[in-house]
Amino acid sequence: MPPAATPAPAPDRDGARGGLRATRNPLLLAPAAAGPLAALVFVLATALARSHPLGPYTRNVVDLGQQYLPYHAYWRALLLGDTHGDAFLNWNSGFGAGFLGDIGTYLSSPFSLLVVLFPADRPELALYVITVLKIAAAGAAMAALLIRLRPAGRATGPWPLAALLGAAYALCGWTFNHGASVPMWLDGLVAFPLLCLVAEWARTGRRPVLGPLVVAVAWIANFYTAYMATLGAALFLAVRLFTTDATDGADGTDATGGADVTDGADVTDAPPAADAQGAPATQGTPATQAAPSAARRRLAALLRAGWTVCLGVGLAAPLVLVVFSGTKYADPTPETVFAPASWTELFGRLLPSTAQVNTPALFIGTPALVLALSLPFNRAVAPRVRRAWTALIVLVALSLQWGPTHLLWHAGASPNGNPYRQTFVLCGLLLVAAWLSAAPGVPRPAALLGAAALLGALALAARTSPDIDAWTYPAAGAAALLALAAALLALRAARRAPAGHDGRPAADPRPAGVSRALPVAAAVLLLAAQAGETAVGGMRVEQQQRAEVAWAPRIGEWQRAVGAETARADAWPAYRTDPGPLPGGNEPLLLGGEGADAYSSLTTENTSRTLDSLGFGHYAKGRHPETLDNPVTDAIFSIGARVRSEATEPVRQDAAPRGTATTTRTPVPPLVTVRPGGPAAVDPADSAFRNQELLLGAAVYAQPAVRRTGTTLTARCPAGTALWFWAPEYHGTAALAGAAPVDYDGRPPAVRAAMATLGTVPADGRIRIDLVPEKGLRLPDRPVGCLDRTRLAAAVARLTATGATRVTATGHALTAELPPGSTGTAVVAVPRTTGWRCAAGDAAPVSARSHRGLIAVPLDGRATRVSCSYRPPGVRLGAAAGAAALLALLATALLARRRARRPAGASPEGRQEFTDRPREARSSGRDADYAARRTGA
Repeated sequence: MPPAATPAPAPDRDGARGGLRATRNPLLLAPAAAGPLAALVFVLATALARSHPLGPYTRNVVDLGQQYLPYHAYWRALLLGDTHGDAFLNWNSGFGAGFLGDIGTYLSSPFSLLVVLFPADRPELALYVITVLKIAAAGAAMAALLIRLRPAGRATGPWPLAALLGAAYALCGWTFNHGASVPMWLDGLVAFPLLCLVAEWARTGRRPVLGPLVVAVAWIANFYTAYMATLGAALFLAVRLFTTDATDGADGTDATGGADVTDGADVTDAPPAADAQGAPATQGTPATQAAPSAARRRLAALLRAGWTVCLGVGLAAPLVLVVFSGTKYADPTPETVFAPASWTELFGRLLPSTAQVNTPALFIGTPALVLALSLPFNRAVAPRVRRAWTALIVLVALSLQWGPTHLLWHAGASPNGNPYRQTFVLCGLLLVAAWLSAAPGVPRPAALLGAAALLGALALAARTSPDIDAWTYPAAGAAALLALAAALLALRAARRAPAGHDGRPAADPRPAGVSRALPVAAAVLLLAAQAGETAVGGMRVEQQQRAEVAWAPRIGEWQRAVGAETARADAWPAYRTDPGPLPGGNEPLLLGGEGADAYSSLTTENTSRTLDSLGFGHYAKGRHPETLDNPVTDAIFSIGARVRSEATEPVRQDAAPRGTATTTRTPVPPLVTVRPGGPAAVDPADSAFRNQELLLGAAVYAQPAVRRTGTTLTARCPAGTALWFWAPEYHGTAALAGAAPVDYDGRPPAVRAAMATLGTVPADGRIRIDLVPEKGLRLPDRPVGCLDRTRLAAAVARLTATGATRVTATGHALTAELPPGSTGTAVVAVPRTTGWRCAAGDAAPVSARSHRGLIAVPLDGRATRVSCSYRPPGVRLGAAAGAAALLALLATALLARRRARRPAGASPEGRQEFTDRPREARSSGRDADYAARRTGA
């Protein structure tokens, strides 16, 4: 029979064991080491991949360059007061788009505020530093969680191991494959361990005010991944409640196994557990006497957890409800049917150097994975703990592959792309399992052999996965060999350490250097294995992404030239200035100006449909309208200055682009014009040329009948007119006979090609368009329009004469002075989206009307002024919910304060790590997370 475990010295109030200084407190050392370690390894991976800012290659892959970089550049300008709009409205994008929802979606993380510390022309560096800091924070948070899940008989586990596993969580495959290129999701990576800590506080009845505040910050930072992290923390709490001692909820102890500690052969003849007063329980006491109390305590813990989450989400409601309301009006994407990855691919993603957006990125490092896989075989851990955590991990892995649970993880909507966005939760649970298995000491050889065999089987099953890279098995093999050497050294050190009469290590008679050399060498080898494999794997993920997915170049002289031209020409709100298209997207956010280009998950359906109907193109299934260089739409949307630019050398991944920019100014009507009253419908399926004329109020196009012969189109148009070709679903080139071909990139439903000019109609009026399609040829009924610029100039002059004489715009409002006696409809060149309210003269504001998709205000001939303002949908309800949650939190704080002032009964000395309450006397039977080691095992 092994000797009974003796409780370790209890932590002082500051958490330092035995009165040591706070600087030597393991509870502080673990997160303090994990954060810098995670940051250092991530930076090393960036340097190995030669990615900017540590190399010449761009990091701007997929949405990192198209969304998050421009949004952070604009966020800096907004925070410093350098934008036309405010937190409610963004005048730069989409001809005027709501912005509070975008803040909640992309920018509400506290880390994003750091962008103001960087120069305006270095948003890439700012975003990279923010990404590194988020990764460091995630590592520190996980280490802080792990170090508080202590082994039996010890105040804490080994803090270096907690730091290493915390960094492994922050640098899991999900981080490199998804989080680093979608940095807003990294807030969920930070939130998961923090919410697990909140679950611990709820379980032990601690921190009733801080808990909801942590939940609120997590949901404000990024509600989408915070929702997933909350589900994960709920599962964590469920297992903790199942594995904790029956009296744990009352005294705050960290026993996690209860009666199962003595199950099987792990522990024999264990002394009876202490009762609620600290005295040994009578062995003959029926178990049923404690059962109701345990059930009540667990129910109370669940209620506390639910109340904490409700308060936290309520505090975040002013932002969360705006985002939720925005999704109701956003352009709907085509329904996606979830197709689970094959198990071969899933097993392959446990290995390093694998990258794929449609499979779960489960890599946590081979050493950490071996420790996690050793848990089911580790007889030093209580059976209940082993079974519960193993079952949880298996069930969560299965939930990734099943359609209903896939929808649950993603809040009821299967995402378009990246169907395994919740994978970071499973990575976190795997690392909790690794800690539970290794915290009491190096697992015995039998447990390590079982884990190695299981890992070998998984690696063998994954050999045919298409995600396997040439570096995968060499990197995993090298890490496994280093980890094996570390385990052998650690086991040898453990066997050499003499034991005292009570089973604890006694003073080692050997010289201090000799006694410490083996553990230090083992730690160094383990660190080298974990960090080296992670850095190499991160390098390969970045390299594969650059080779396989869409990318945008770094910011260079080309963008700076366009930004300078845009700033010189900008005269908002007298007219708009469009910076034109550049590789990437969201140019108005990045470079200034006011254009159509806007890439947001909350781009409204009305904006997308209105612009589609006028011949604009789009990406991202409608949520990324792109600019259109067309004189009719410039007149409709009052684009009086247009910047046109071109690259002076090929755009490459490994160099900042160079280019030139020029500005063209054109007379256009004011932002608010007056039209006759009448029907105002838009039919996106009809001719874009006809829809432009209806919105302009004048016929300016000749739309000839087109004859198609194979891939050749012929028609007749007035000589000298500008030939425009509209084929939104066409993918290929189109060329007017004798002119250069023009590219069209229609790929429905994701990409819609914008109309483009092919040249000038020849003197005989005959036109021939040669098409070179790359896919099937599908054209609208009226694909050709011939623009008469004389008619267009007359229409512009007429709208200018009857339009607003003066327009002023503030953060989210606009006012226009009209000529006296104006009748009909005042049309504001802004897409009519939910949230706009307008008034004519002194009338009360009402919900804005629509004129062919734009804001409309009826005129009766008496009003000489119209005004419109924007209020994001959901902001009032969110404010009310937030105020109610704040009042409830204050009431909770007052109640907790009153309870804390009640006189406490006498209790033994000592403190718990989860509570400031005194520690109760414990016997070894209460140490349930880990069963006592069997001698000679």
